[in-house]
Amino acid sequence: MTHLLDVNVLLAAIWENHSQHAKTFRWLEGKDVAVCPLSELGFLRVSTNPKAIHAPMEKTRNLLKRFLTERNAKRIADDLPALDSRPQKSEQVTDTYLAALAEKHGMKFATLDESIGHSAAVLVN
Repeated sequence: MTHLLDVNVLLAAIWENHSQHAKTFRWLEGKDVAVCPLSELGFLRVSTNPKAIHAPMEKTRNLLKRFLTERNAKRIADDLPALDSRPQKSEQVTDTYLAALAEKHGMKFATLDESIGHSAAVLVN
C-alpha cells in the first residue's frame, strides 16, 4: 500500500529536531510513499516561514528533494476538484482534500493529525 504523506509527516520525517522525528522515521521504514504538489508546497511554506522553522529556501528544497529521492517517492497530481472533497469546517480543508486525493489514487493518507475522520487516513504512530 502506498501512503500519500501529509505535510506534518514530511516535516517530522525531514527535520531531525522535530519532536516526532524518530517515531515518524521508524514508521516510514519499508513503506511506499507518495507526495503531491500540495504536500510539497506545504512543506516548503512551513519550513521557510519565519514563525515556524525559518529555514533557508534552498536548504529546504534540497532536504525535500533528498528525502523524496531516498524514499523513491511517487508523485501524484492534485487532480481532484476541490469541491469533490467535503470538509465540515475551515481547519479540515487541506487534510480532507489530501485524504480524498489519496483515496482517489488507491492510497492511504499518512498523517500525525489524530482528528481526521476520513476512511483513507492512517495515523503515523
